[in-house]
Amino acid sequence: MSPTSPHRTASPNVAGRPARVGVLALQGDFREHLAVLASLGADARPVRRASELDELDGLVIPGGESTVMDKLSRAFGIAGPLKAAIASGLPVYGTCAGLIMLADRVSNRIAGQQTLGGVDITVQRNAFGSQNESFEVDLDIPELGAVPVHAVFIRAPVIDQYGPAVTPLAALPDGRVVAASQGNLLVTSFHPEIMGDTRFHAYFLAGLHRS
Repeated sequence: MSPTSPHRTASPNVAGRPARVGVLALQGDFREHLAVLASLGADARPVRRASELDELDGLVIPGGESTVMDKLSRAFGIAGPLKAAIASGLPVYGTCAGLIMLADRVSNRIAGQQTLGGVDITVQRNAFGSQNESFEVDLDIPELGAVPVHAVFIRAPVIDQYGPAVTPLAALPDGRVVAASQGNLLVTSFHPEIMGDTRFHAYFLAGLHRS
């Protein structure tokens, strides 16, 4: 069985139709997420306006630059409605910058930086240094099967602290948490969308049935 296959048997349908999953397309690698979601059978669509949130079953917030994403989300008028949708139970998966956007607290945020919040975590931006210090590592993630996930960290954040409602899903050998979930929200420090491993996206889609 290939690393990408354990959850492929889960139907991405919701209420008898393909799951409608948006990808916040203001900045970052949203195209890669759209491609992965479409390959799994979802009705994947870019999202830039608040009105586009209305019919979604779930949303992905991609990697990119969290400070730019924050400013653009407010400039486009989508930050407030998205924050309300998250609080109302919209399932959201955030990778890298998306993890920062979903964190309740950022320990080293820049002046004026805001997040959407929703996950009771404290994160550190650029925890591993510059892009030149990017690295790859295999992570054991029991929820995704026995085959390790090959994770790519590019100017990645790390979860420094998490509350009792948060479930850690993956940690580095030194114990720092790099993937977690809380209720309708899923976050990873790394970029599964660029490595051809669809298991995190499939795991997210499977969760839409229970939302």
